[in-house]
Amino acid sequence: MATADNKLEKDMVHLARVALSGRPQDVMALLHRFAKGYRDNAPDMATALALLLRESPTRASPLRRQTEAVLPVDIDTRFHLLRIEEHPALDHEPVYSGSVKAALDALVAERKGIESLQKAGLEPSRTVLFTGAPGVGKTLAARWLARELNRPLLILDLAAVMSSYLGRTGTNLRHVLDYAKTLDCVLLLDELDAIAKRRDDRGEIGELKRLVTVLIQQIDDWPSTGLLVSATNHPDLLDPAIWRRFDLALEFPLPDRDAIHAYLMSALAPLSTQTESWARVLTIALEGQSFSDIDRELKSVRRKAALLGEPLDDHLVGLVNGKSGSKNDRIALAAELVSAGVLSQRAAHEVTGVARETIRARTAKKPSGKISGRGRDG
Repeated sequence: MATADNKLEKDMVHLARVALSGRPQDVMALLHRFAKGYRDNAPDMATALALLLRESPTRASPLRRQTEAVLPVDIDTRFHLLRIEEHPALDHEPVYSGSVKAALDALVAERKGIESLQKAGLEPSRTVLFTGAPGVGKTLAARWLARELNRPLLILDLAAVMSSYLGRTGTNLRHVLDYAKTLDCVLLLDELDAIAKRRDDRGEIGELKRLVTVLIQQIDDWPSTGLLVSATNHPDLLDPAIWRRFDLALEFPLPDRDAIHAYLMSALAPLSTQTESWARVLTIALEGQSFSDIDRELKSVRRKAALLGEPLDDHLVGLVNGKSGSKNDRIALAAELVSAGVLSQRAAHEVTGVARETIRARTAKKPSGKISGRGRDG
């Protein structure tokens, strides 16, 4: 018991010291730690702290007003270190695989059911790591989370944080994270591998290695009032200690055929008179690409059609021309072009190089209305 009393005494002195330093965000982080650390020895105090933290840090409360701070800037360039989207907007609704969608929905459910979690002595996930190839929807997912939670989205401007004076890079990073801790927000740290590389990488100098230590400390102290989202295209470059700090690691695969079809249906609906037909064809032609690659190709043919003043449907075949792949893939694509009614057998032969006899034989026994060809695991 004496040991527990000594710990409480030391913690209270530490809390007083932090409070007198004038850093409200550090006080909140410390109280969060106490609310978790004293659940066994002082459950009443832990519950009271959890309730206080849940009720007090709202934007309208005095505590919230006290923690408002000036948007952090780089001391040399005076550039803002964060981009803020107060009300995140999406160009289109995201389309994800079942496992990714379920994980994102669970993050939202945890925040909306926080009272139930706290009654059970639990907290919602505070930190999450998104991994996956460029263009698979990691940034879009962060924006979607912020919109669903009705929170502002803060995006770290990595170029601004990385000061030419390396000693100040760590300071910039602390300023950004300390600022974000004072807000009920979603903070996105994109390209995390640039500041969280393995500390055994001999190619990195000491200051960049120290950034990893700064980041680890900040992640450990992240309050449950906010959600820290980090994203990387190169998870293999991350320091192993960083991986262990995140409550959830979520991998975003390349979209499978169902996801591509759903995306194309949404994107083409206001643009094409043959939405379903072209969605079926392009699902096969664009398989293996990321959402951003597909979006870029669609915009390219849209610009061409707009400049010529012609219907988009007349130019969508351009997305099929030159697509390679296995022989079976090309046969499936040729058959779909004919079955969907967008090209004749002759035109499908010219676009894909598949013999008309093969197309005729394939379309004669192919059920209508289904996406044919080899699927891709996503």
